[in-house]
Amino acid sequence: MKNYNKIIKFLDLQKINNQYAEELKQAAGEVIDSGWYVLGEKVKEFETNLSRYIGIKHAIGVANGLDALRIILKAYIEMDVMKESDEILVPANTYIASILAITDNRLKPVFVEPDIDTYNLNISLIEQHITEKTRAIMVVHLYGQVCWSLDLESIAQKHNLKIIEDNAQAIGAQWNGKRTGALGDAAGFSFYPGKNLGALGDAGVITTNDDKLAEIIRALGNYGSKKKYIHEYQGLNSRMDEIQAAFLNVKLKYLDAENQKRREIAKYYCQNITNPCIILPVHKSHFTSHPQEQVWHLFVIRTLNRDHLQNHLSEKGIQTLIHYPVPPYKQKAYSILNKLNMPITELIHDQVISLPISQTMTLNEAEFVVDVLNKYEYQK
Repeated sequence: MKNYNKIIKFLDLQKINNQYAEELKQAAGEVIDSGWYVLGEKVKEFETNLSRYIGIKHAIGVANGLDALRIILKAYIEMDVMKESDEILVPANTYIASILAITDNRLKPVFVEPDIDTYNLNISLIEQHITEKTRAIMVVHLYGQVCWSLDLESIAQKHNLKIIEDNAQAIGAQWNGKRTGALGDAAGFSFYPGKNLGALGDAGVITTNDDKLAEIIRALGNYGSKKKYIHEYQGLNSRMDEIQAAFLNVKLKYLDAENQKRREIAKYYCQNITNPCIILPVHKSHFTSHPQEQVWHLFVIRTLNRDHLQNHLSEKGIQTLIHYPVPPYKQKAYSILNKLNMPITELIHDQVISLPISQTMTLNEAEFVVDVLNKYEYQK
């Protein structure tokens, strides 16, 4: 077995941000010197830069990714597109934030099983879940892989449904030349530090081409106010900080190059992990006529004895994480839903394990991970 004397971190945020330390410090200094720390020029600059990058009319800064989704739904309620107890279709194996955004607005999540190959929402199952109360489909580009198809567009049009993208994990990904965040009616982004484009704290964005929706969203995130001390809506305090916008402006310039480095690590994994005990992720573009470019936010494999494999990798100095150990409908927070039977979702949650992958990971580190995995022997 190859020798590697250092711990391979799952994600080395210090190393990632050290690449641009001087630029980040300069950006922080500009914000400090400006004397303006909320809803200032740095936020406007980032919103403009991101909207151009995504290829969309509006990008609206908010406090975090959960708020991005919450506010989109809240805005649709203000527009009378939705009302309390209406239904939102959502993948059963997503992170709980997708569900919290729905229930916080007193809407009802309707869980749809994922595709066992891609872990994304199984689009072929959508129509059987649509009722007279269905108002939207929330697609989650999970792990950085695009969840989209012409069938999805056709279903939404046929049933007059909104498509909301949870784009927390897939910034920079593309479907047929169009970036995620510009595919649906509105999209929520997270810039949590561990994301492909990560702040040095929390931050989020909403994107849309809908002018009226954007106007209401911007007000909702600012106490429901378009004009100071005049409140049209029962809003939230959810605003992107100037300093986080400044940091994100620095890092956005490097996003495509960093995503490409992730693709290179993922390609190496896919081409060199040969252990039959390991189920590799399937890139959806392998079986679709519409080209996709995913961004590998996570590299997620499956195996029958996940805990044994995780312990084995840990003993060899390889850090891993589980995304996610418990599906949202099995959480105590949603005890009313605990009796749901979603066999594909539960199989995924029982078997997945995320390997180290990042823009600063070296080929030597990837080689060591592959070597350890290929020599791993499954135990029941």
